[in-house]
Amino acid sequence: MTADTRIENWDEYSAGLRDRGKDLRGLHPELVKGFVALNTGAATTRHLDAKTRELIALAVAVTTRCEGCIDSHSRKARAAGATKEEVAEALGVAIALNAGAAFTYSLHVLDAFDGAGT
Repeated sequence: MTADTRIENWDEYSAGLRDRGKDLRGLHPELVKGFVALNTGAATTRHLDAKTRELIALAVAVTTRCEGCIDSHSRKARAAGATKEEVAEALGVAIALNAGAAFTYSLHVLDAFDGAGT
């Protein structure tokens, strides 16, 4: 899936990911076992409630451009009681951080330009 292709049916997309995940598990079971353990550990929180965790996960999914994460954590956020307005606020954080990162890296470009060939 490329960034310029819109996912029309998220249920089909999710089912396809699960099927391909099974294929990968068959090819490299220890890798998938480790991935599942990492996710299980990260989902076990003592200080954040499930809704807050899923809102953070959605913001991170946007900044990492992970469609599978967007799918999974949108479902989990809804199940945890997140509202569309709360999701929009979390997405606002992701947008601001991406803009901040572009700004910061732009400063690196200026530094590199000033230092290049001197």
